[in-house]
Amino acid sequence: MDLRELLLHIRANPSNRQIQQETGTDRRTVQRYRQWAETQKLLEGDLPTLTELQALLDRSLPEPTPPQNVSSVEPYRSLVERLVKEEVETAAIRERMKERGYVGSYAAVYRFVQHIKPSIPESYTRVERKPGEEAQVDFGYAGYLLDPHSGQKRKAWAFVMLLSWSRHQYVEFVWDQSIATWLLCHQHAFEYFGGMPKRVVLDNLKTAIIKACFDDPGVQQSYRGCAEHYGFLIAPCRVRTPEHKGKVEQGGVHYVKRNFLGGREPTSLTQANRDVLIWCEQTAGQRIHGTTKEKPLERFDPTEKERLKGLPKNAYDLAVWKQTTLGRDCHIEFDHAYYSVPHRLNGQPLWVCGGLQQVRIYTAKHELVATHERAKKAGERSTHRDHLPPEKLPGLEWDRPFCLESAAQVGAHTLQLVQILLDDPVIEHLPRVVRLLKLRATYNDHRLEAACERTLNFNDPSVKTVKRILKEGLESQPLPANWPMPPATAFVRSPDELVGHLMGGETWN
Repeated sequence: MDLRELLLHIRANPSNRQIQQETGTDRRTVQRYRQWAETQKLLEGDLPTLTELQALLDRSLPEPTPPQNVSSVEPYRSLVERLVKEEVETAAIRERMKERGYVGSYAAVYRFVQHIKPSIPESYTRVERKPGEEAQVDFGYAGYLLDPHSGQKRKAWAFVMLLSWSRHQYVEFVWDQSIATWLLCHQHAFEYFGGMPKRVVLDNLKTAIIKACFDDPGVQQSYRGCAEHYGFLIAPCRVRTPEHKGKVEQGGVHYVKRNFLGGREPTSLTQANRDVLIWCEQTAGQRIHGTTKEKPLERFDPTEKERLKGLPKNAYDLAVWKQTTLGRDCHIEFDHAYYSVPHRLNGQPLWVCGGLQQVRIYTAKHELVATHERAKKAGERSTHRDHLPPEKLPGLEWDRPFCLESAAQVGAHTLQLVQILLDDPVIEHLPRVVRLLKLRATYNDHRLEAACERTLNFNDPSVKTVKRILKEGLESQPLPANWPMPPATAFVRSPDELVGHLMGGETWN
């Protein structure tokens, strides 16, 4: 901002703080120029030209002289200057000074060395890529957007993928930076461009890079699978070097914030994603780019578009990887559902790969040990029988439907007896029914069926009775001649015989 523009702000606004917010000029500097303008009677009437103002400023307002604090290192200046030229470290410079009587602090030496060191700005080399060779990706905070379901404001992020040669870009607003979102945004970007570049440059995002190391990046298994499916190379930047993906930093994320989001009232996430694609085509894609001096969309179509690798037949399954440990119940938890794993791996670390259709479990050495269909709802359990300990299987199988099915295999009387026991409204007889049906292993089905029939005929539906009949071999004995006896409908003895002894009468024996 030039001097004349600053004076116009001062004349229009009495608040130095407000001017600081509007112009970025420190309010103490604004106050200094306001006092100068008052003394020169520049707050009213016509303002001189910028050249005249600058000449007046130089004559009447010299630069303030900063306080002169003499450094404790000053007496040793010649020594320090010589050692700095020899590229001696600051700590060693202080040691040489101490040998000559210096008693000051290391911080004082450090400040002095930094002051006298020649300030040489670092030079950079701009790297340009060939068409279809590279894309750069990044996430950027996008402020608040409206949740289309609740209507409430939520924090949103902008995913940007920018093709390095044409500068054509894809933008998508999301609610989070999870692995699933990261992979889905890649899929959408490739589909938008109609192909993939040879390499994707990114910084060390936690969603993509586990270990922020340029020489040996530990790539997330999910992102590795995505790269293998689409056939692109992952190229992470060196730590704290955002300039290595400066095209998407400045021409992507920052440009989206300044241009598309600048001054925009919050809309729903769905509406924002529709609008931003129109903006990518009609605004960002049609501007004259500051570096290429061409329109990004004209460079993209057809030149770069033809150089992109073709899309695979099927989209990536968006498999999300998670490291876990097998629990004692032979199941692992993934996305709020449970999946069985062979019991021999109890307590061992495992990798879970969850796709849209399947969940696959691997050992730490990437050996596939289990495959399940993806659960449809939270809390659902998917269990393979051969994953469970053999000695524990009987207890798992003996539920009510299994017991009824087994009883029907034995015979109608066994099924009737089991049904009577299971229908008891007060007592849970399932454990007794299991013991009853396990008698098939000791006795054959024919004997068990005959024992259940005899038990029903005696109107004594109990497992204890069935076991006694089988043990004593009574199931083949004929029933009594007068069997079945009619049910009693009245007392056989008179009331006097029953309670007469209470009135001094005869005792009932």
